[in-house]
Amino acid sequence: MNIILLGAPGAGKGTQANFLKSKFNIPQISTGDMLRSAVHANNALGIKAKKFMDSGELVPDSLIIDLVKLRVAQTDCKHGFLLDGFPRTIPQAEAMSASGVNIDFVIEIDVPDSVIIERLSGRRIHPESGRIYHIKYDPPIKDGFDNETGGPLIIRDDDVEETIIKRLKNYHDQTEPLVNFYANYQKTPKPKSLRVDGTDSPESINKKLSTLLN
Repeated sequence: MNIILLGAPGAGKGTQANFLKSKFNIPQISTGDMLRSAVHANNALGIKAKKFMDSGELVPDSLIIDLVKLRVAQTDCKHGFLLDGFPRTIPQAEAMSASGVNIDFVIEIDVPDSVIIERLSGRRIHPESGRIYHIKYDPPIKDGFDNETGGPLIIRDDDVEETIIKRLKNYHDQTEPLVNFYANYQKTPKPKSLRVDGTDSPESINKKLSTLLN
C-alpha cells in the first residue's frame, strides 16, 4: 500500500501518519529524513545533495526523485510506504510518476484555514522540555508558564499568525492542486483519492481511514 498524505500545516498529518504506519506496518518517508540519511551514508546521491544543502540552495527535484526511488527500493518498503511532505508540487508528482514510483492512495486531511490558524497560533512551547500547550484546548495552570518547572513558554516563529497565513498560502498555491492532479490522473494505475474531515477527533479520523483503506 503506497500512500501520499496531504494536508495544510497544522491539519494533523503527523498524528495520522503515525497511525497509518503502525496499522499497516509501512515506513513513513520524508524528504528531510532521506536527505539526512543519504548525506550520512556519504553515497553518490548524498554527496550531490550535500553540496546544495551546504550552499543553502534547494535540492533539485531530479535529485529528490532519485532519492525516493532509492528509498522505496529498500526491503522495509516491500509492503508499501507513506510519503510525507513529497511531492509538494505537480511537477514533482509528474516526475515521480515518470520514474515509475506508483501510488495507491492519496489522502487529503481537510481543515479550514480558520481552524488551522486557531490551532497553531494558540500553541505555546516549553523550549527546554518540548512540552506543548494550547491557550484554548490545553492551557497551562498559570498562563504563560510550564506546569512542571514554572519556566516561561514561548511562541515558535512558525506559530506566529502572519507566518501561518504565508504557509497556508504556499500550501494552497503549490500543494493543494495535487488533490485535483491525482483525482484526474490519466495513467494506470490510478491512485484512489480520499478526503477526511480533519476537524474530527484523531480517533474518529483513525476509524474512517481504517474503513476507507481496508
